Amino acid sequence: MSDTTPSASSEPKVESQETEVATPEVKAEGETKEESATLTEQATSATTAAASTVTSAATGVADNVFSMFGGGAKKEKKDDDEDRGDNSGSAKAQKAAAAEENPEDEAPESEDVHFEPVIRLTEKVEVKTNEELEEQLFKMRAKLFKFDKSNNEWKERGTGDVRLLKHKDNQKTRLVMRRDRTLKVCANHYIVPEMKLSPNVGSDRSWVWNAAADVSEGEPEAQTLAIRFANSENANLFKEAFMKAQQDNETLFKAA
Repeated sequence: MSDTTPSASSEPKVESQETEVATPEVKAEGETKEESATLTEQATSATTAAASTVTSAATGVADNVFSMFGGGAKKEKKDDDEDRGDNSGSAKAQKAAAAEENPEDEAPESEDVHFEPVIRLTEKVEVKTNEELEEQLFKMRAKLFKFDKSNNEWKERGTGDVRLLKHKDNQKTRLVMRRDRTLKVCANHYIVPEMKLSPNVGSDRSWVWNAAADVSEGEPEAQTLAIRFANSENANLFKEAFMKAQQDNETLFKAA
């Protein structure tokens, strides 16, 4: 019967192994300097290439941005020799000479285009002012004022020619005044016997009167008007014509 009793643990065997350690080769001093110079050149070349790439990319971005706003790629300046050409003349003169030598290269002249007007304004349009059947008795440049009762003040109505017009049929005389440029009516009424032409206070070239039915605004309206002339002489001429028209109208209005 074999002995199966376990024996004490035995120590592991240590096998000696020889470890080979690679010993770096020691290079000569000259070879080390050459490799350092080569590495430096490679690093310099890589740096230069990277900088060139960045510069090209930036130039491309600038050109794209410039073209987005309606521009194009920036043009390089031409050499002075290309701009000036030879000593015989400038570049423009050379281009003009080339155009004369090759007239076929020039663009053909465009034909004259004529359009007929849609509406021909050959006939004059007559504008009626209701003054066609009236005779002008008086005309003088002046400035007209209207008294505003609501604000208790005078307001300017306009500057223009005040006229006395006598109708050829009924022989009645009315006072008409239009503004300059616009020709808008600012006074329009008959000179009736009830009117009284009074001098304005403190002025010898201005008159005041009441018009019971002034139709300058369309509808008959009672107005207190004042008129001022350039000088007293013109004011007196207006007064004479006004009084004469008032006397003539008095007989006509009574007969009516």
